[in-house]
Amino acid sequence: MFELDLRSRKPIYEQLVDKLKELIINEVLQVDEKLPSVRVLAQQLTVNPNTIQKAYRELENQGYIYSLKGKGSFVNVLEFTETSEELMKVKEQLEKLIAEALFLGMSASELRAIVEKIDESANRGGSN
Repeated sequence: MFELDLRSRKPIYEQLVDKLKELIINEVLQVDEKLPSVRVLAQQLTVNPNTIQKAYRELENQGYIYSLKGKGSFVNVLEFTETSEELMKVKEQLEKLIAEALFLGMSASELRAIVEKIDESANRGGSN
């Protein structure tokens, strides 16, 4: 499925959250697709099942997945509104990163080019 960097300073559960979000956003994992069980994924990645459970719980809190008791975890329909907490967090992070990029000398046109490149690849992937 994917690999984690066990030497990274970033906690394993955060890496897992990021990787699964990426797969969901890029529609590699489809809506209502069942995710591997905690036990199976823990064995595949050779990490503690509690780490997987923590990542799944975080993804559920953020609205990326949902769980059904006794059935497992599934990819949720992504419906982020203008005022959703997750979207507001992303906007806040973007503002900080853009301000830093401008401070470090990146031009507004370079930033626009990056956004356009990402938008094009997202549209080709069928996200919009």
